[in-house]
Amino acid sequence: MSAPFEERSGVVPCGTPWGRWYQTLEEVFIEVQVPPGTRAKDVRCNLQSRHIALSVRGQELLQGKLFDSTITDEGTWTLEDRKLIRIVLMKTNRDAGNCWTSLLENEYAADPWVQDQMQRKLTLERFQRENPGFDFSGAEISGNYSKGGPDFSSLEK
Repeated sequence: MSAPFEERSGVVPCGTPWGRWYQTLEEVFIEVQVPPGTRAKDVRCNLQSRHIALSVRGQELLQGKLFDSTITDEGTWTLEDRKLIRIVLMKTNRDAGNCWTSLLENEYAADPWVQDQMQRKLTLERFQRENPGFDFSGAEISGNYSKGGPDFSSLEK
């Protein structure tokens, strides 16, 4: 099981007019489609703890207050194949109960089904971290998994 959990189990993306975003326990990924031939010098990306601003060739594509806080120094962006900007934000709160329901405070919310799938995925990722000898990448989960699922930490080992 050398590949990361999200690579083995897939991601649960939330589509937007400019691309998509998805999350893991630790990170939020933002993929923005840009005009083919875009160069890095055309991109302005400002990442702060609770704010993001992205423009290409002076046109604002994404701007606003993030759903939750991130670690500013660990946020990165890359331009891939001169047509996709990938932004990676490191969550400050990295537990399964911290499932972002939207990318920004009042925009790009996941619909209820996608939000449910995101929460399931984060709960399984939490189980994977707590039980590294097992592979939860293909597991199904039902029942109470909201807020990260049941807490087994108080049980004796």
